[in-house]
Amino acid sequence: MERLLLVISTLCFLLGFAYTMYSLGARVYKPSWLNLATTLAGFLFQTAFLSIRGQEIQRCPLTNLFEVLIFLCWSMVIFYLVIGSTYRLSLMGAFTSPLVFVIQVVALLLPESPVVRGRPPVSPWLELHVALSVMAYGAFALACVAGVMYLTQERQLKTHHIHSVFYRLPPIRDLAVANRRLILAGFSLFTVGLFAGAIHGTAHMAVLMITSIAIWCLYGFILAATFWHRISPKRVAFLSVGAFPVMLLTLWGIEIVRGRQTF
Repeated sequence: MERLLLVISTLCFLLGFAYTMYSLGARVYKPSWLNLATTLAGFLFQTAFLSIRGQEIQRCPLTNLFEVLIFLCWSMVIFYLVIGSTYRLSLMGAFTSPLVFVIQVVALLLPESPVVRGRPPVSPWLELHVALSVMAYGAFALACVAGVMYLTQERQLKTHHIHSVFYRLPPIRDLAVANRRLILAGFSLFTVGLFAGAIHGTAHMAVLMITSIAIWCLYGFILAATFWHRISPKRVAFLSVGAFPVMLLTLWGIEIVRGRQTF
């Protein structure tokens, strides 16, 4: 039943993306209730899955890579629902949905890990560290999406080779602001999560903390350079796009190491 909820959620995001691509191809795209409905439906099925899994294992459902990837997608959708409505970036859903779809398909294709019950109680500081860190990754992922949209629009403006999709993209200034604020939101959450991890920290978590600090420094550099106007919005977009795959690789490594611990 749990995986069925996840499959339905994945299909919801695929449907929303397919409808948007069809509308853009037909050059009749406009914000539709179907886009919001499919995103909300996918989010609700994600929430139901995480809720059931959490009750089953009696803790935050972040005990293996499969659950972490689903939690990451759930966090991305939360930030999209907030940012998309705040900045009227309705077309961001067309860029977010395929990313969520692909990550959830990867999660579903992973070898199924057995649900472990009866483990000793977990430190609330550790759970806070992991939950906030993954939510921060969701914000960073959406910053990557905003970066892709910014670079797409910037290139079309520069080359004067404007496709019909250009007219549906948000103003380039709004994309720059959204990108910066998503990085700020992710960095803030990650900082609090890192602090919680340091409180719980033990010797066997050294590798995890070093990796987390490296990610914190990477996005801290991007954020500081942005607010000090050391780099242009275009470079910020490039960095936010380039940092995301690096972040995913470190996440995979963290889960391999953490899988050997007793989380």
